[in-house]
Amino acid sequence: MTTTRRSLISLAVAASLLGPALAIAQAAAPAAPASAPTATQQAGFYRFSVGGVQVVALSDGTVPQDLHTLLTNTTPAQTDQLLQRGFLANPVEASINAYLVYAGDRLALVDAGAGAFFGPGAGGQLVASLKAAGVEPAQIQDVLLTHIHTDHSGGLVDTQGQRVFPNATIHVGKPDLDFFLALANQQGVRGYDKAYFEQATTALAPYVKSGQVRPFTGAVELVPGIRSRPTPGHTPGHAFFVLQGKGGEALEFIGDILHVQAVQMPRPDVTIVYDVVPHDARAQRKQQFARLAKERRMVAAAHIPYPGVGYLRDEGKGKYAFVPVDYRYRAAD
Repeated sequence: MTTTRRSLISLAVAASLLGPALAIAQAAAPAAPASAPTATQQAGFYRFSVGGVQVVALSDGTVPQDLHTLLTNTTPAQTDQLLQRGFLANPVEASINAYLVYAGDRLALVDAGAGAFFGPGAGGQLVASLKAAGVEPAQIQDVLLTHIHTDHSGGLVDTQGQRVFPNATIHVGKPDLDFFLALANQQGVRGYDKAYFEQATTALAPYVKSGQVRPFTGAVELVPGIRSRPTPGHTPGHAFFVLQGKGGEALEFIGDILHVQAVQMPRPDVTIVYDVVPHDARAQRKQQFARLAKERRMVAAAHIPYPGVGYLRDEGKGKYAFVPVDYRYRAAD
């Protein structure tokens, strides 16, 4: 844009008039920092209500995942194409989400995060998020595990192998308990790495010893207003948890029905090396996606970007999309 001579004169006059005032303002302004401070993210918690029941989404942090080595029934090129469409690139940062529910007179935690199992800086933020939300681990009365994989059960113990939730009953599907804690399976099963079994035993053993583990089978009420919905495939005892509030409002905690939103929403047939039975995991995902979309059911997902709460929309031809809930931050809530 060309600046005319008249404009330049006008700017010069304005500068001469404003100069003293600008000098005063500049003198009063604090000096800009030489560089941005280094700091961790704030603890992650987000409160919302489902039919009058308060739920708190909790972040256990994030971990990077190399999808080229983890995803199966696809190729790196196909994965990259879907990631690009979702404005992502490999490796992808995966959220580890857990959820606190004020279930009647009980404090129930859905999944327990990874704890220290993935090493420094990868997960392990659940306790900090709980405390930021005003809750101490000792106040938790129930922990509901969607399944026993380490990023859901690892947070049950600290780095010394001691119980993080000393007063909690641990609810977990009996098929998972039988599979992961069986002595005969500790060296691995049918190529499924022994690390899954060793870590599961480390996380659950203190609670088994103290009599705090309560396995469940089928669809049952575990705590007031929350029922299990078995969804085996990813693991033998994988389960959703269905929270029923007032006025027909409901929320389903869907665990590991999916791991990578940008890939498995448009392609539910894509599996992952963590699946114990990939064929069953794929079939379960297709079935549950269709149901959840048709019912317009609110879901809370372990690995959708935090807080991981929203809805599934049927895009046709076997494809789906995730629609996050509206974010709320006001005194009335």
